[in-house]
Amino acid sequence: MRQLALDIGLASTPSLDNFFAGPNLAAVDHLRLWTASSRRSPVPTYLWGESGSGKTHLLHAVHHVLKEQGALVGWLDAHTMDPPGFNDDWTAVLMDDVHLYNSEQQHTAFNWFVNALTPRSGMPRWVLATGALPPADLKLRDDLRTRLGWGHVHALQVLQEPERRAVLRQAADARGLFLSDDVMSYMLNRFSRDLGSLMQLLDNLDHYALQTQRALTIPLVRAMLENE
Repeated sequence: MRQLALDIGLASTPSLDNFFAGPNLAAVDHLRLWTASSRRSPVPTYLWGESGSGKTHLLHAVHHVLKEQGALVGWLDAHTMDPPGFNDDWTAVLMDDVHLYNSEQQHTAFNWFVNALTPRSGMPRWVLATGALPPADLKLRDDLRTRLGWGHVHALQVLQEPERRAVLRQAADARGLFLSDDVMSYMLNRFSRDLGSLMQLLDNLDHYALQTQRALTIPLVRAMLENE
């Protein structure tokens, strides 16, 4: 059977609570401490890792926490065309996939970086950025690259198969859904192994199984895909 690579996205709002830390616990603990603190460190943070390591999930999770706290946040990613100027009311600047930035986005990122670290009433803003490579290997302008590597740098690791299986098993049990080893293997072998995509797939299968009043089996997975 042809292997499928589905880009399904996330089932729910990304949060620090629904992120399975595994080998990335130090990075998650760092973000928890910063978002919960009333006196936040102005030292920037950079998360890097290959696709599927969870860096964008964590960036969105921090964004969500800050918005719930009523904070204004600057957001920049590779899809942001004509980026705005720096807003002095921002509490933090979040920059995703910096390795993909074009020259204009790099200029904006550097400008935001410099302004964010300029104290406002004694309170500098936080910079949190993500990329696919360690700072020294980024193909960016020198002044931006060196600033990204100046503060806390965390290398994120993709979960290994036993860890992904443990997460899927826990999520299925929480739904009261029986997930056999055969179905789990089918999911892992034929779909995107990004954990967020797998969790969305499990959520879709749960709803489809309830609608059709059928057990979660490989034929059910195939039937759901045929009806999408």
